[in-house]
Amino acid sequence: MLRSILFLTALIAFVPAAAALAEDAPQEVRHELMEDVGGAAKSIGKMMKGEAPFDAEIANESLRTWADAAAKLGDLFPDGSETGYDTDAKATIWTDRAGFDEQVALFAEKANAAVAANPQSLDELKPAAGGVFKTCKSCHESYRVDD
Repeated sequence: MLRSILFLTALIAFVPAAAALAEDAPQEVRHELMEDVGGAAKSIGKMMKGEAPFDAEIANESLRTWADAAAKLGDLFPDGSETGYDTDAKATIWTDRAGFDEQVALFAEKANAAVAANPQSLDELKPAAGGVFKTCKSCHESYRVDD
């Protein structure tokens, strides 16, 4: 009986710890981060295409989402995280680390410049976001598996 109680106690303690570790896996963290980036891109893209009215608050929040992601992104691709969690990361991230790091730095530069631009109209948003979109496209072409 005591053995069963000890086993159940250990199991109860282990399951939340294992779940917490899984949540902290870099593949999972970067996936969630890129989901946020994609959501921000959709909001801005709809405004730029005329599918949604311009909203300065949403536009600037989306730009801040990009900048926040750019600040974290480079640290989320450590050695050993090449596979798992259905990652869309290409192996070239690890075989061309300098090129990947350069793309992440460019993404951060463009995102931070877009935030600093603080667009208050669609005409101001287009050039601010345009550079970020180009950087995203370039990085995805080299470092992301096509869906």
